[in-house]
Amino acid sequence: MAEGKNVALGIVAIILGLIVIAFPLISVYTFSILAGLGVLALGVWFLVQGFSGWKISKGTSVLNIILGIIAIIAGIGLVGSITELSFLASFILYLAGFFLFMSGVITLFTGEGGSAKGVGILGILMGIIYIILGLYAWNPFYLAILIGIWLIISGIFEIFKPAAEVEAETSE
Repeated sequence: MAEGKNVALGIVAIILGLIVIAFPLISVYTFSILAGLGVLALGVWFLVQGFSGWKISKGTSVLNIILGIIAIIAGIGLVGSITELSFLASFILYLAGFFLFMSGVITLFTGEGGSAKGVGILGILMGIIYIILGLYAWNPFYLAILIGIWLIISGIFEIFKPAAEVEAETSE
């Protein structure tokens, strides 16, 4: 039964990926609205936490209120802003690429054995790939293509997920 759920989930992911690729700017615009609303809701949650915990810890409350204000401003900025979403996605990819690259370099020079060297080289290569993807994510059209490809690949992996993993997920 769980295997059927994975197939259905995989098919939905593939269909969504194809829709995102077919309608890139509409998809990125929709995603920016959803992301902005999510960050906005998170900001409201931080504010509620900040004010409700004032009697318990003023320091934590102040931090929650500051985070709430920042999140609300960021959420408002993200709602419907394709440019802001593209910048954010690109920045995250650059940052992740930098950390992967640096981790790979460190592992390559400090790791012992052939497998550590392989992991180091893989980290360096993945870091470079992430940085290159960050270049393309600046453009909303390419960002949509990247999201669509990710959805399609995720859908394929979901369809062909081993039965043991499916059973482990449903038993948890």
